[in-house]
Amino acid sequence: MQSSLMSMLPLVLMFVVLYFVMIRPQMKKQKEHKAMIDALAKGDEVVTAGGVLGKVSKLGDTFLGLEVANGVDIQIQRSAVVQVLPKGSVK
Repeated sequence: MQSSLMSMLPLVLMFVVLYFVMIRPQMKKQKEHKAMIDALAKGDEVVTAGGVLGKVSKLGDTFLGLEVANGVDIQIQRSAVVQVLPKGSVK
């Protein structure tokens, strides 16, 4: 009985290490990204997953309008926003 318990110990230990090294940080990163997307406001300067820079011009539930140049708006998914830049970054 005790030998089977001892043989399971390394497997359980590996799962615990995997949880703290990989799974937990990934969940924390997803939570931070969701908070950033929920906090987007009109006029924020953002970078998309494709590398496009622009200012948020319209907000919707799943999509947002991004002004990439004067008078040029594109529509992207909210989840495509990777980073919010400091004001004045986009000229």
